[in-house]
Amino acid sequence: MAAEGEYESILCVKPDVSVYRIPPRASNRGVRAADWKLDAPDWTGRLRVTAKGKVAYIKLEDRISGELFAQAPVDQYPGIAVETVSDSSRYFVLRIQDDSGRSAFIGIGFGDRGDAFDFNVALQDHFKWVKQDIELSKQAQVPDVGPKLDLGFKEGQTITLNIGQSKKKDKTRPQSSGGLGLLPPPPSGRIALPPSAAPSNQSAEPLAGGSDTGCLLDFDGSNSNSLVQPTSSSTTADLWGEFTSDSLSSQPANQESSSMSWVQF
Repeated sequence: MAAEGEYESILCVKPDVSVYRIPPRASNRGVRAADWKLDAPDWTGRLRVTAKGKVAYIKLEDRISGELFAQAPVDQYPGIAVETVSDSSRYFVLRIQDDSGRSAFIGIGFGDRGDAFDFNVALQDHFKWVKQDIELSKQAQVPDVGPKLDLGFKEGQTITLNIGQSKKKDKTRPQSSGGLGLLPPPPSGRIALPPSAAPSNQSAEPLAGGSDTGCLLDFDGSNSNSLVQPTSSSTTADLWGEFTSDSLSSQPANQESSSMSWVQF
């Protein structure tokens, strides 16, 4: 039963319930609500389900005054204190008790199936909580025999914390995805010519498709009036065509001087 000093909580309230006198059971078969006089209930009123500790109470009260007509203490559900009938979900059998401990069985019924469902769920939820509370109490009484983890510092043991210090990472220069890099300009700001573009005093390669005489000459920085001779005899034969050394020697001296004077700069 409920202990003294525990508060009482309300689990469910239904304003319309009917009470019936049921005949004694002739055998162990299930109770049928069709054996009751369903069209002529013996009492009508309000049903209120409360809980005090681990015990639930089903109280039948007057709708207006709230006077208690009968109550049924329930310490287990499903159990003998509340039973369902075999032919309907809206009717139940209650075992009511008075203050002197006398008990009797009566039948109750709801006009709506939803009210009967709420009444059933309220009792189920309460005893589900009772079962969980009992399991937690048993676990609390069983001592913990497993090894305990010691997280404390041993004698002479210390720990060092570095706060606010971060390691600087070396920044690497990103490498270009292309081939050769660009060279910086010279300090004087002048662009230096590559070695292949500088003038040469030794030889000059003739360019094909140009003038016969213009491609043969190159200017020397020290002496602009000097004539650059070809280095190869084969190249000379190609540039001068049909002219040979014999033909040049047969020409008069004054004609040779006149032909060479136009190449002076």
